Amino acid sequence: MRLVLLFFWLIFLWACTKSKPLPIFGERKVVGTDTVYHTIAPFSFVNQDSAEVTRETFRGKIYVADFFFTSCRTICPLMKTQMVRVYEATANMPDVMILSHTIDPVHDDVRKLRDFADRLGASSSRWHFVTGEKDSIYSIAQTSYFATALEDSTEPDGFVHSGSFLLIDKQGRIRGKYDGTSELDVNRLIGDIKHLRIESNGDNPAGLR
Repeated sequence: MRLVLLFFWLIFLWACTKSKPLPIFGERKVVGTDTVYHTIAPFSFVNQDSAEVTRETFRGKIYVADFFFTSCRTICPLMKTQMVRVYEATANMPDVMILSHTIDPVHDDVRKLRDFADRLGASSSRWHFVTGEKDSIYSIAQTSYFATALEDSTEPDGFVHSGSFLLIDKQGRIRGKYDGTSELDVNRLIGDIKHLRIESNGDNPAGLR
């Protein structure tokens, strides 16, 4: 009898701990028998090493995206402190990357981004800080990531931008949105990255660390 009770207790624990798939953000449409989800649009930016960064850079990768600028004195320092936590927590996850877009490309040239990345101890093999045409950055923020990014002369530093971290899966779909200034919400992001890796590799997470 005890063995039977133990068996059902283990089944109960397994059911409670088995993760539900993360949601998929954005519009979707049915084409034939397939459901087509919103994905991040193609892009081309330049990173802190003067290398081109495109959607192909993240093929087969999970990544976390955000928007910032190096001279920001409001939420950006908090966001980057929390993103460093994500960077460190995913150090042994080769299929996880980070993409930070400056919303002040006039000021944030490649040299500025290189200095900024160096101060954070970030390697471009895992964390890209990118600049590009202002309109392209603002457009992809608003239409692909559903994030705020714009100039506003009434703001202390002249810009308004989202403090969100966006979790993007290997198919380019948004799977989570998190407050990048909140330690608790970033804890949730780190946990969701682990769940998404398991989901991306099927129910058997063999080989994942």
